[in-house]
Amino acid sequence: MNKKLLSERDICTKYITPSIEDAGWDRHSQYREEVNFTDGKIQVRGKLTARGKRKRADYILYYKPNIPIGIIEVKENNHSVGAGMQQALNYAEILNLPFVFSTNGDRFLFHDKSNVNQIEKEIELSDFPSPEELWSKYLDFKGIEDESAKEIVEQDYFFDGSSRTPRYYQQNAVNLTLEAIARGQNRILLVMATGTGKTYTSFQIVYRLWKSRTKKRILFLADRNALIDQTRRGDFKFFKDKMTTVQKRQVDKSYEVYLAIYQGLTGNEEEKNIFKQFSPDFFDLIVIDECHRGSAKEDSAWREVLNYFKNATQIGLTATPKEDETTSNSEYFGEPIY
Repeated sequence: MNKKLLSERDICTKYITPSIEDAGWDRHSQYREEVNFTDGKIQVRGKLTARGKRKRADYILYYKPNIPIGIIEVKENNHSVGAGMQQALNYAEILNLPFVFSTNGDRFLFHDKSNVNQIEKEIELSDFPSPEELWSKYLDFKGIEDESAKEIVEQDYFFDGSSRTPRYYQQNAVNLTLEAIARGQNRILLVMATGTGKTYTSFQIVYRLWKSRTKKRILFLADRNALIDQTRRGDFKFFKDKMTTVQKRQVDKSYEVYLAIYQGLTGNEEEKNIFKQFSPDFFDLIVIDECHRGSAKEDSAWREVLNYFKNATQIGLTATPKEDETTSNSEYFGEPIY
């Protein structure tokens, strides 16, 4: 058969899928075909709205589910081997992927961000790298070296048996956070717009760190009881009997996950500073929801809580980071990692 007459899908079926499966990529967990990862930007013109064009990757490669490391863009054989490279690089930028492949069914053009000496090279279909090869390169590229750090980033996501999976931007935020913690970073800022699922994102971070036993005691802080109730009944419900809400200024130190509002931990009088009933090293991880509201101010009572537990890894979540003369999220947490 004349390869130049084949459609893009035919090229995928006859040449690309066999190539990556021969290299050891598992069909069920390590690659997905024709992945729509954005629905397209909403465009508003007066009272009319319309969706822009969806972004769809021909293949996304995963070391584990929700831990993507590479992308493949496929073109028909009457195109050059690198014809899809720019499109693939654009997608890789959005998805935070270091390994990018373009192909026309004859061979691959491999763009390897981890290789500063030879960032692009052509490889034969029979020489496609295995999952272990790309994962080893990925860890080197991310600066993750020792075994304990690898255990953090290789920890599985939580699955509840439903079809719910993180959206690509939640996935990016979760993976970047775990990679930063694996490298020893202890102050992390995530900036995510309202409605993008910050609590679900934080749950996946907490779950993976807790499951790996990297962080054994966790404090989730918010500024309103409604947010705490929503968190307890919603995304964090997995923790059930391992989780408690700090209320009525009562402390029980037998739990692993604690939910609290700032106002419930602090007060004007010393005896009302309930957080001091915990030792400074009690918590390994603190997640601060809506961290722009109070913890950004250096002299706030809320900041006192964070300073008291200064040895814990602290993750700030906000849709609207504050930066002015008296308030700064980035001064405390550093520049957003996502």
